Amino acid sequence: MRRELRLRRVERLLLVAVKLLDSIDSIFRMRRLRPMLASLAISLSLLPAAAAQRESAMDLHGTARVGGRPVQNAVIWLDAPSLPAAPRVGPRVVLDQRNLAFSPHVLAVRVGTTVDFPNNDRVFHNVFSFREGKVFNLGLYPVGTSRPVLFDRPGLSRIFCNIHPNMAAYVMAVDTPYFAVSDQAGAFAIRGAAPRDYRYHAWRPGGMEISGDWTPSADRLAVDWP
Repeated sequence: MRRELRLRRVERLLLVAVKLLDSIDSIFRMRRLRPMLASLAISLSLLPAAAAQRESAMDLHGTARVGGRPVQNAVIWLDAPSLPAAPRVGPRVVLDQRNLAFSPHVLAVRVGTTVDFPNNDRVFHNVFSFREGKVFNLGLYPVGTSRPVLFDRPGLSRIFCNIHPNMAAYVMAVDTPYFAVSDQAGAFAIRGAAPRDYRYHAWRPGGMEISGDWTPSADRLAVDWP
């Protein structure tokens, strides 16, 4: 009889010990999960704000003109000082060399963008920019190769080839994600801007930089040089 009582006590103690170990294990599991759960909660809390931002973003359309006529290759950008800086590793774009010409003739990029200069021509090229903007000299390089340039500060860079003086292009680096280049009809569209008042700037080859103010009530943005 006493032996049976002792066995039952041992069994009860073992059950208590097992339950205690299960509780401890659960606590440690929860501790490991807490950082994951916290990150998930933060991500979920940001979803409504991100969705609202996407819904409120707009495309600002407009036309660039000189003396009342549409102008191609005008660069238009909006001031956005409250936005965070561009990531250190930004996107890469291409300014091609083909048929003894740069393409496109005018390129607009955000500060922090790397531009590749591939030689897809039939001859050697030597791309350089020697004043204002980004100063660089890529040296002589053959067909089928490419050279990168990081545009790490705002400003206009005039691009030339040291071998072919008739080759010229422009790279306008702007410190904002809101910019566009006008097409043959002078039309442009600045994508994803928040609907609020902006200070805008515009530049074109052979012309002065102009600035002005735009408000959403104006609908379209008219950029006019005299």
